[in-house]
Amino acid sequence: MDYMILVNQSHPLPEDWEKLLQTVTVVNSVGDEVVVEKKTYDAYLLLKKSLEEKDGICLEPDSGLRSIAEQQEIMERFTEKYGAEYARKTVAPPGYSEHHTGLAVDLYYRLKNADGSVRDVYTNEELEEHPDIWAVIHGRLAEFGFILRYPEGKTHITGYQYEPWHIRYLDSAAAAADIMGRPGLTLEEWLAEKGSK
Repeated sequence: MDYMILVNQSHPLPEDWEKLLQTVTVVNSVGDEVVVEKKTYDAYLLLKKSLEEKDGICLEPDSGLRSIAEQQEIMERFTEKYGAEYARKTVAPPGYSEHHTGLAVDLYYRLKNADGSVRDVYTNEELEEHPDIWAVIHGRLAEFGFILRYPEGKTHITGYQYEPWHIRYLDSAAAAADIMGRPGLTLEEWLAEKGSK
C-alpha cells in the first residue's frame, strides 16, 4: 500500500484502492462510527495517548474513511448549511477526497469544564476557537507519522482552506518531520520536491 498516495482535486482515488485497505471501525465519544485504515488508526492511538499523558489533550476521531456516497451527502449538507462557495473550499468532490483513502482523520477534542465534567468541542466553529490547542497537537503529529494536510495560506495549492483538524498519515516519521518542520509546506509541494506524483 502506498502511504504517500496523493488524492486531491486533480488526483482521484485509484480504482483498486479499496481492495488494499484493512480497516478498523470505532465509536467516538459522541456515538459516531469512524472507519480508519488499520495502521493509521494504530498510529492515531499512539498520538492520542501521548497527547493525553503529556499535554492533557483528549483527542477523538470525527471522520475517517468515507465512501463516495458519504462524500456526496457531506457536500450537500455543507452546501445547505454554509453555502456552495464554503462547501467547495472545505469539502472534496466525491472520488477526489483524501478521506476515501482511509489515511486521513478529522479530529475533535474534549475539554474539562470547571465542574469537572467533560464536553466535546466538535463543530468547525468551536474547533477554530482554540488555536493554542491545535498548536500543541500539530507540534506532535510528525513523531507519529502524521502531517497537517491543509495548512494556512496554501489554498491555492491544496484547494482547501486551513483545516486544523484534518491530519494525514504517511507511515514515515521522517517524511512527516520534513514536512511539518517547514511550516506551511504541503504534501503536494513535498511530493513535487521528491519527484513523485
